Amino acid sequence: MKKTSSILLLIALSACTKDKPQPLTYVVNSSISKIGWKGSASDHSHVGSFDLNGTVITNPNGTVKNGDFTIPVASIMDYDLTDPAKQQLLDDLKSANFFKMATYPDTKFHITAVAPYKGTDTSAVQGANYLMTGDFTMTGETHGVSFPVRIDQTADSLKTEAKFKLDRTKWGMNIYNDPSKPLYIYPDVLISLHILAARSK
Repeated sequence: MKKTSSILLLIALSACTKDKPQPLTYVVNSSISKIGWKGSASDHSHVGSFDLNGTVITNPNGTVKNGDFTIPVASIMDYDLTDPAKQQLLDDLKSANFFKMATYPDTKFHITAVAPYKGTDTSAVQGANYLMTGDFTMTGETHGVSFPVRIDQTADSLKTEAKFKLDRTKWGMNIYNDPSKPLYIYPDVLISLHILAARSK
């Protein structure tokens, strides 16, 4: 009798778990999604992008729970130069001067929290509705970052847009960081996110 009761209890628990709304997984569309960047000096700037891949997990009510993204350093692009200057810039960015790609081929971002955003940061993307917080790993170092984002969700997709500044020196990119030298690159790099993820079936 006791064994029968235990089996019935397990069946009941299994049924409850099955009926309970489950978290949803969204997979980044790597062919469309991009991370834009803009690095500036006192008299010029360069713009480009990175590819990325990853997944986003939302609660059953649609709020983002967590997520993980990988950005291959080798995918870095520059949009404002032509060769050979373009290739020289990209080689320098991949080198030990900046991303140290030979040792750290990927940068990573792990979402740790997403909260409603009602701020008035004029530099944020228009319509920002959440504040995203996470751990950003680059050149072997991990530091926390927070920035306003706009998240638009449908039944089948999740779109994320953001604009924020990232201080490269926090991750040890200290080259060209002396204002008294001929070439001085500002510590802050402007980052823009354009991410489209599709719901996993």
